[in-house]
Amino acid sequence: MPPAPSPDTALKAILPLIAQGDAYSAHQKARTFASRYTKAKQYDVAVQVLFQSARELLKAGQPGSGTDLGGMLLDVYEAKDEKVNEESRGRLTQLIALTGPQGNWRDTLISKSVAYAISLLCNIKDVDLTLWGYPHSWSAKAGDCPAGDPDLHQYIGELFYKESEYARAESHLVSAGTRDSALLLAQLLFEWYQSALSTDSNLDPGLFALRGSVPYLTTTNILAARAFLDKFVSLLVVAKPDVLIHEEPVAIGEGPAHDEIWATSNHTLNFLQLAVRICQRGDSDAGSAREGKQAWIRLCGRYTGGVSGANTPGTKVLVVGGGFTREAVISLSHLYFNIQPPRSGSANPLGDMMSALFGGSGPSEPQNTRKAIGPGRGRGGGRGGGPTITDVD
Repeated sequence: MPPAPSPDTALKAILPLIAQGDAYSAHQKARTFASRYTKAKQYDVAVQVLFQSARELLKAGQPGSGTDLGGMLLDVYEAKDEKVNEESRGRLTQLIALTGPQGNWRDTLISKSVAYAISLLCNIKDVDLTLWGYPHSWSAKAGDCPAGDPDLHQYIGELFYKESEYARAESHLVSAGTRDSALLLAQLLFEWYQSALSTDSNLDPGLFALRGSVPYLTTTNILAARAFLDKFVSLLVVAKPDVLIHEEPVAIGEGPAHDEIWATSNHTLNFLQLAVRICQRGDSDAGSAREGKQAWIRLCGRYTGGVSGANTPGTKVLVVGGGFTREAVISLSHLYFNIQPPRSGSANPLGDMMSALFGGSGPSEPQNTRKAIGPGRGRGGGRGGGPTITDVD
């Protein structure tokens, strides 16, 4: 029986060259060996040759060569149909960490690992992301999430957060969609808000709360939305205790199934806390869904001018966010309560909302968003009974 294929022969020829400072020759040999092993379908050997060679090149301060081999590693993953697991993910996180922030090398590796900078579409199962200008990535193809592996997004988001790259960290933490990522996103956006106060002392924290909560709601990730808001509001209360109207949480709902929110002097925070709880009931049994729909209509009528996005003349809009908030209300009304968008409005309010938040343009074709969105990681799981809106302002 022939011996099992091993990367040792290749690595003995490659690694000494790196130690001698001949990165070019090492890089070329690694590509040659890996191509040969891949052609022979000895994928595991090719993976080891590329990973170890890339790792040592990056340690030696050769980000271009290391990133190139890291990209080739991802190509082998795809050829092998490698699934996302701790081992395959761990190789990538090591290479991403070693690449460092200088230049665009790390971005190249990240974009091949996950669908880079996607926020609102992570849990949409039936949407072709290439229509939105986002290429498929290995972890998007090999995992369950079209935006890429949530744990990879979490890692990348934490990396950018530690570097104070708030805008870049934000989209990855939203795409991760976990409770931990939601809590870190709240910390990030609150720090961003505090930093921005130095140039605008009247800045409304509700703008930052909208950025964190609406994408989670749009992907039906209710638990992440709740975790984010609870953390964000608690951070704000510590920094500005006078934002509270009452020292104790305000009960909403009836009987043992009641819920609670913090009543604040900020209309946007009050609206978001109530919106999360009402949306949580939007896909419940028929009775609760009807109650939730009526509660949603009352909530939007009070805070945003109506479910059609404040199009009624003379209505008073209490929440901040302008066009983004209007499109969010239209999209959430349709998603959770099957309230059709106004005929004179956009054919695709979700796309317009993404454009308003992140810049650029989304697809113009109409989409049935309710059918496109899957169950999400955090939908449901709330207390029974529809919350009733109380006067918290």
